Amino acid sequence: MAAAATEYGVKGSPETEHPRKAVGWAARDHSGVLSPFPFSRRNNGDCDVTIKILFCGICHSDLHSIKNEWKNTIFPIIPGTRTTCCKIFHVYLLYDPFAAGDLLSKVVLWTLFALYYSGYSFLREPEHKHEIVGIITEVGCNVQKFKVGDKAGVGCMVNSCHSCNSCKQGFENYCPRMILTYNSIDTDGTKTFGGFSDMIVVNEHFVIQFPENLPLDKGAPLLCAGITVYSPMKYFGLNEAGKHLGVVGLGGLGHVAVKFGKALGMKVTVISSSQRKEKEAIERLGADFFVVSSNTEQMKAAMGTMDGIIDTVSADHSLMPLLLLLKAHGKMIMIGLPEKPLELPVFPLVGGGKMVAGSCIGGIKDTQEMIDFAGKNDITAEIELIGMDYVNKAMERLVNADVKYRFVIDIANSLTAA
Repeated sequence: MAAAATEYGVKGSPETEHPRKAVGWAARDHSGVLSPFPFSRRNNGDCDVTIKILFCGICHSDLHSIKNEWKNTIFPIIPGTRTTCCKIFHVYLLYDPFAAGDLLSKVVLWTLFALYYSGYSFLREPEHKHEIVGIITEVGCNVQKFKVGDKAGVGCMVNSCHSCNSCKQGFENYCPRMILTYNSIDTDGTKTFGGFSDMIVVNEHFVIQFPENLPLDKGAPLLCAGITVYSPMKYFGLNEAGKHLGVVGLGGLGHVAVKFGKALGMKVTVISSSQRKEKEAIERLGADFFVVSSNTEQMKAAMGTMDGIIDTVSADHSLMPLLLLLKAHGKMIMIGLPEKPLELPVFPLVGGGKMVAGSCIGGIKDTQEMIDFAGKNDITAEIELIGMDYVNKAMERLVNADVKYRFVIDIANSLTAA
């Protein structure tokens, strides 16, 4: 299976399968070590734009991908932001259910296929949280939104089917045939490569216009972290001034959730396992309150006070104490991805008419809306800017959560010299 997954969809040598020469940094095996990698991009099509990449953020899921921790990586892999979802199920989707041997295998594979093509995105490979920003250098003859010289960004996806219910409603992020920015198979059968590279060619529909006043380096992580928190806040009604929002976890996602919540006029409480983050949350990020999740008195005082909670934590944690913080009909939205299933207590849900839901990035329209809102409200991510030659060290630090709050690679000033 691993061998099949590694070779799946690759038509030829990455360096020669397309006419345009490009350079990036790639991991060639599950060690995850990144090094210079020559490859190629397609020519700019009629509906495409070519972007010279200036900055690219690093997401924790990039780390999972380069080490093949979700067992779906196609090496060599050039990261450059991913998003959420599948894990191991993608490997099974590489196989033809007709070819399965025993009856049980046929049932399992057909079930996975049916769920996958019905739009269950948790069975897809992870959407690579794309935090690519740069300057447009070429536009196709049918391009309407962009011109050469425009600032632009690319998020988690570079194509979709355009015809399913999700696509028609503007939720390309839930399209069962979504094509991800890296570690995915494009419509021509070649592999997609991400933003740890000098340039990229993308259909204009999946390119985001960047506000002139928004710094490209600090704005890049919003194409992942920003839309990941903004979309559930919008669709679950957690974007109304005066409402009380809880944010669980103060990391790459959590710190941006605090900023959006405050910009929307909400009262924001950060819920963290670390007391040392209180000053940062309140004085620097603008949160109204801070609750230590292990402090029984603080948690008790906050019970029944919150209209909604955005849970960004990917580590194993208990949901019961968090559900008790919600008002009646409160909503808890899960955007973190714990490795193991969490226990969901039903009594506080039923007893309070509460809801637990999930959310995965957002569609292109919502991403543009989010970035425009960020520009108008001066919302940026807190970043550490690094050179490409520091990327392996950054990955090591990411394992230990040793960053406030996102690494961003200065591609333009470091890639060619690396």
